[in-house]
Amino acid sequence: MSKNLPDMSQVTLEHISLRRMPNQERSRARVEHMLNCAIQLIAEKGSEAMTMSEVARLADVSIGSLYQYFPDKSAIIRALAEHYGAECLRCIKDGLSGAETLDALCDALNELIDVYYALFQAEPVIRDIYSGIGADKTLRDMEIAESRKSGALLSEALCRVAPDCDPERAATDCFLIMHFGEAAMRLAISVEPDEGAKLVDTYKRMAVSELHRAGTER
Repeated sequence: MSKNLPDMSQVTLEHISLRRMPNQERSRARVEHMLNCAIQLIAEKGSEAMTMSEVARLADVSIGSLYQYFPDKSAIIRALAEHYGAECLRCIKDGLSGAETLDALCDALNELIDVYYALFQAEPVIRDIYSGIGADKTLRDMEIAESRKSGALLSEALCRVAPDCDPERAATDCFLIMHFGEAAMRLAISVEPDEGAKLVDTYKRMAVSELHRAGTER
C-alpha cells in the first residue's frame, strides 16, 4: 500500500463554498480555524456527537460568529466534504498525469486506489463524513458530482494513452469505475480490516480490468 498520502490535515477555503464568504485574510483564517477545530472534534468523538457550541468554544469564537458562516452542523460537514473531495481530485489528477501507456494508466489507477483506501484508514474524519453520505442527499449529490469529475480525469487520460478507444464508452466506464470506488471504500471500512482489504483488492482487479477493456475494445 502506498505511503505517499496527500496532506489533508489542514483545511483551507480554496475549494469550499459558503453562504457568506469572508473577504479579509483575517476573517478567512478565522473560518478555516473553525473548520479545523471541527475536524479535531470529529476525530475525537464523531460528527454525530459534535455540537456547534463545542466548535465555537474550541475555536474561541462566539456562537453567533460560527452561525454567520455555518447555519448548522450539516453545513460544516458539507464544507469539509468539499475540501476532501477537492484534495482527492487533485491527487487523482497528479496520479494520472504521468501515464503514457495503457498499462501505465492501469498501474496508476491501482496506486490511486491504494492511496484512497489508505486515506480512509488514516483519516477518521474522512471515514466519518463518507460513512454518512447515505443519509444526506446533499452529500450524495456532491459524491456523484465528484465521481463525474474524477471519471472525466480518468477518461481524459484513457483517451490520451489509447486514442483509438471509444470516447463515449470511456466516459461512461470511467465515471462508473470512480463512483464504484467510493462505494467500495465505504463498504471496506464498515467491515473487519482483513475483509476490507480483500474487498479493495477485488475492486482493484475489476476496475483495472474494465479500464483495460475500455482502452482496447473498439
